[in-house]
Amino acid sequence: MVNMENNFHMTEGDGEHSYAKNCRRQEMIMLEGRPIVENAIKELYKALGPKTMTIADLGCSSGPNTLLFISNLLDTMSDQCKASECVELQIFLNDLPGYAPISYYISGVPKSYYSRLFPRQSVHLFHSSGCLHWRSQVPDELYARGFLNEDNIYITNTTTPLVVKYYKEQFDKDFSLFLRLRHQELVSRGKIVLIFCGKKDENVYNGDLNKLFGLLSRSLQSLVSKGLVEKQKLESFNLPLYGPSIAEVKTIVMQIQLFRIVHVKLFESNWDPWDDTEGDDIHNNALSGSNVSKMVRAVMEPLIASHFGETILDALFTEYACLVSMHLEKEKTKFAMIAMSLEKI
Repeated sequence: MVNMENNFHMTEGDGEHSYAKNCRRQEMIMLEGRPIVENAIKELYKALGPKTMTIADLGCSSGPNTLLFISNLLDTMSDQCKASECVELQIFLNDLPGYAPISYYISGVPKSYYSRLFPRQSVHLFHSSGCLHWRSQVPDELYARGFLNEDNIYITNTTTPLVVKYYKEQFDKDFSLFLRLRHQELVSRGKIVLIFCGKKDENVYNGDLNKLFGLLSRSLQSLVSKGLVEKQKLESFNLPLYGPSIAEVKTIVMQIQLFRIVHVKLFESNWDPWDDTEGDDIHNNALSGSNVSKMVRAVMEPLIASHFGETILDALFTEYACLVSMHLEKEKTKFAMIAMSLEKI
């Protein structure tokens, strides 16, 4: 069973498969969400005028995007106040404890964001980009009566409604917990800005994450057929993931009645992190397949290696690049991203 705290982190270092070299898609997503962050900061500063503003970036990982977020913060605040009266910023960068050295951080908070991180009423703004589609764990029920999601690692067309129900319940539980914890830690009228993968509509079988990880599941099945992976290993592996719809997210916010929704929108982002075109054409599907494979490997390698072993990684992601390439030749697919801003009630 997947252990999120110990085994889920981005691929370390600065090599070919590292997160630092393959995080351009996350950069594009952060830039798309920058106006929402800027508006939240401006509203906070205007309403509260704090002498010290505490900001936490949750699930920040390590690499250039961490510094990009900080740079954007400083630019925004420098526009808001005169040098003689400027607010002081206290910035916390959070990720799981198995990740980068603490010395890298300005102030590190090595803990899951599905737990309490800060004292009550101590934070003005929480920011999280590209993280909250990850669950705290795989639903326990998937293993309670054998392997319920056979040959799949996430939700696909062959996944039973019961398994979908367990994934949805895990999302409801996690997202509700996340918001309740952040409500305790935020000052009055504090804000949260969240950007994460979702789905365009209520069809749980047709999300873009389903397609992305369905292809990864097929790649693992191919390795099983070649004798490189044990079938039981595949059957016992499920991703702690769920991409919700905007309606599902809004429902949780309204149910807990702790936040006001300031802004929410859905935007799309190409699978290929180096494809900045807005059309539906793929100019080089082989190159795009390779780019997508590298991006997914940078995120998934430690989790996969902890379950299947490191020896399969090259073969797996070579197979994956081929399958993604064939998929993109037929259909240019994009991530559905949810961006929202919340204010504490």
